[in-house]
Amino acid sequence: MPQLPDHIPIGTLAARSGVSASALRFYESRGLIRANRSAGYQRQYPRYTLRRVAFIRAAQRVGLSLDEIAEVLATLPSDKAPAKADWARLTRAWRPRLDARIREMEKLRDELADCIGCGCLSLRTCRLINRDDVAAADGPGSYLLEERG
Repeated sequence: MPQLPDHIPIGTLAARSGVSASALRFYESRGLIRANRSAGYQRQYPRYTLRRVAFIRAAQRVGLSLDEIAEVLATLPSDKAPAKADWARLTRAWRPRLDARIREMEKLRDELADCIGCGCLSLRTCRLINRDDVAAADGPGSYLLEERG
């Protein structure tokens, strides 16, 4: 595949990143990425924006909010591609969050496996579904799958 030019249009960025043009415009509106305008007022993104978009997507998968992502991206150079050391520093900070998510998923897996054979169908005794009705004060909504502390 030929190397991309230094600035790429939004359609190319969308195709190469797998992120829709509307999501890219949203990221831009939130200050996560920046575009220049061509003579025809079309968005032109620096080629390194591909890396920033990949970072945004990875950060979202880890569970970071867009506000948290914006905070992290603000520590990176805005006029060039971040160095490998920049990415390493930022992703090191994710490790505790990833470890916590892994523990939550393992707990869910283990408790769900116990429930398959249980058949209790009881809100009073079920270990997964809103134990002790602790979420009642929050109003109706999804089942609570994590411990409150």
